Amino acid sequence: MAGPPFPKPVAENVAVTAVWSVFADYGWFILFGLIVIYILVQNLPRKIRERSSQPPAYEPEAIVRREEAMMAARRRMQEEIDAQAAVFREKQREREEEKRRQKIAKWESMKEGKSYKAALGQNPAEEPEPGPSTSAAAPKPKSEKKPLRSGGYNPLSGDGGGSCAWRPGRRGPSSGG
Repeated sequence: MAGPPFPKPVAENVAVTAVWSVFADYGWFILFGLIVIYILVQNLPRKIRERSSQPPAYEPEAIVRREEAMMAARRRMQEEIDAQAAVFREKQREREEEKRRQKIAKWESMKEGKSYKAALGQNPAEEPEPGPSTSAAAPKPKSEKKPLRSGGYNPLSGDGGGSCAWRPGRRGPSSGG
């Protein structure tokens, strides 16, 4: 016997085989990880420089001017809201006064025995008389549609379902031959 037909693997061959098996199993993950690390290394120092180069904006005069501008804007907005509220209150007061006048007029006409419509500015003589009208040529179509289900329908109550009601099967043995 001259020697083994296969040479013994050298430590280098074992290492190369192990590396190739890792790349075969996790190759895509390693590739994407390396791309992410490359992008971070390229962009991270730039962002650090940008943050360190900006001086802090703590100038007292600028802060005071900004606060005064905000207070002036708030004051203007509050004045606008107050003006709108005053207009609304005035309109509301006028509506209530008009309702009060109508109620008084209605009450006085009712005390005199007249129709309340006369007190509201309508002439009771102008009311249409029941009978044949001039617009009988175009009668208003009646839409008496039947609702699909009653207003108190409840699917859990068990009634109103018709043939859809569930009934348990018979107990006991089946009668067969």
